[in-house]
Amino acid sequence: MKNKFKYSIFLAAALTFGTTACKDSFFDLPALGALSDAQLKSRAGIDALLIGAYGGLDGTDMGGASSWDVAADNWIYGTVAGGEAHKGSDGTDQAGINTIMQHIADPSNGFFNSKWVVSFEGIARTNAVLKNVGEASDISDADKKSIQAQAHFLRGHYYFELKKMFGNIPWVDETTADPAGVANNTDVWPKIEADFKFAYDNLPNTQSQKGRANKWAAGAYLGKAQLYQKKWADAKATFDAVIANGVTSAGEKYGLLDRYQDNFNAATKNSKESVFAVQQVANDGSNSINNGNQGWMLNFPYNSPFGCCGFYQPSIDLANSFQTDAAGLPLVSSYNAKALKNDQGIVATAAFTPDKTVSLDPRLDWTVGRRGLPFHDWGYHPGQAWIRDQSYAGPYSPKKSVYWQATQGTYADKSSWAPGSAINVNLIRFSDVLLMSAEAEAQLGNLARAQELVNMVRARAAKEDSWLHDYSDPANPMGGFSSKPAANYVVKVYPAGAFAGMGKDAALKAIYFERKLELAMEGHRFFDLSRWGIAAETMNAYFKYEGAITPDVAAGKFTAGKNEIYPIPLRQIDLSTKNGTSPLKQNPGY
Repeated sequence: MKNKFKYSIFLAAALTFGTTACKDSFFDLPALGALSDAQLKSRAGIDALLIGAYGGLDGTDMGGASSWDVAADNWIYGTVAGGEAHKGSDGTDQAGINTIMQHIADPSNGFFNSKWVVSFEGIARTNAVLKNVGEASDISDADKKSIQAQAHFLRGHYYFELKKMFGNIPWVDETTADPAGVANNTDVWPKIEADFKFAYDNLPNTQSQKGRANKWAAGAYLGKAQLYQKKWADAKATFDAVIANGVTSAGEKYGLLDRYQDNFNAATKNSKESVFAVQQVANDGSNSINNGNQGWMLNFPYNSPFGCCGFYQPSIDLANSFQTDAAGLPLVSSYNAKALKNDQGIVATAAFTPDKTVSLDPRLDWTVGRRGLPFHDWGYHPGQAWIRDQSYAGPYSPKKSVYWQATQGTYADKSSWAPGSAINVNLIRFSDVLLMSAEAEAQLGNLARAQELVNMVRARAAKEDSWLHDYSDPANPMGGFSSKPAANYVVKVYPAGAFAGMGKDAALKAIYFERKLELAMEGHRFFDLSRWGIAAETMNAYFKYEGAITPDVAAGKFTAGKNEIYPIPLRQIDLSTKNGTSPLKQNPGY
């Protein structure tokens, strides 16, 4: 516990202290705890409840859902549904994801119910803390305030997840007498914002454990909630404070790492760029695979050293997005005019050499596994040999979720049928904060400041430390990398006055595109497209382009005014129905 906040191993203890029994519905009433009220309302009891609330962040072992249904990074609901990745594998495996990917899913899809149930289980755990902490006689007032602030932060997070997923949701807090009677017809944004504001005002700058939320993580979430509500001035002020004064829970000043790739390496996690992350460990002596990142257990190349499972394949559209022009700037509107050379349709035994003349943003090769290029220290990606069905979902593999060969004994857990890893899930990185701030600034007309913030992110990508290099000795990929770049990386910052010259609308498009590049495959894309109001045009263009190459998305159709949010799970409507009426109303169009 000195350097890692290991949430999952405490869940059994936390549940014993009386959190909600997570069944099919969030309306299930709390189970009676195995301990008395006196034991519950003690320092030990409250600590267990709070750690249980943290433990819900990765969704593992909650409500019987598969870990990938409720993965903390929303790889299904944010990335696959946002056109950055295919479901992958083949057409029959985890078929419930197919219709989510195509935006034709209906309310009976069990994946939606899993996300709903697990999120409300997290809320129930935070409510248990808030309901009991005030009566604990062996906790100081100052410590009670800190505990309450952490619970408000976590509840804000869980409700934020539900709000961006489902739009119209019921609000159940520690004072709610009858959860089953709560309707979903009230805007909960003010309550979410209030939770984050309470946390921001009452959390300390630092914490004794890196995984606990601090003041500045709450500030980043507060600014994000304000941004989603289009409160541009409020968001700007909040982000200004976080950028100027924010530190990690360990007390390190927020900043960008010199190496982009270090954000996705278990050996360099909880860095100055990590604002808030779901903590993961492996091989920690607990004999539990649930401490590793089980949400990603399907998302490794197929028939490879990882063993499973060939899901989560980056899209061709995404890979094309990393092309740059002669000036090293992104092709915001024309990136698909010429496809990046790949091995789609080429058999595994056929010769293939990547095109190393086209200019690229180096973030591509830390995001997308491409045939013929180093795949971390595992050797050159072999293409079709690592793809379960290339004709179905394309030629690429994910990289941000993959551990390194040299340190797999420490950071990989292979005690299950699929690997877990100790790579943290970054819910908010500092580069995310910078780009959200740039968005608020641009909306307010402050285009010079918006460009400055975007250029901070691009400048890091331009550093050679952030480039993928070829192996020093291809026969020994763990022997290190040479000084030879693996591809033709040409990335530059926007020149002085560029945003002002292009105007507000074009500047916003540049910011949106920068988020696509910087945060690719991290679960943000669908929710960004929806809140920007461009999901229908973007996704339908994606289905037309990508669907002509791979059949898995050819049936995709995004309906404006409907698909920006997911349906309320039919299971929840059925369970809450009394005398033929449910307080939960279905979202429009479903």
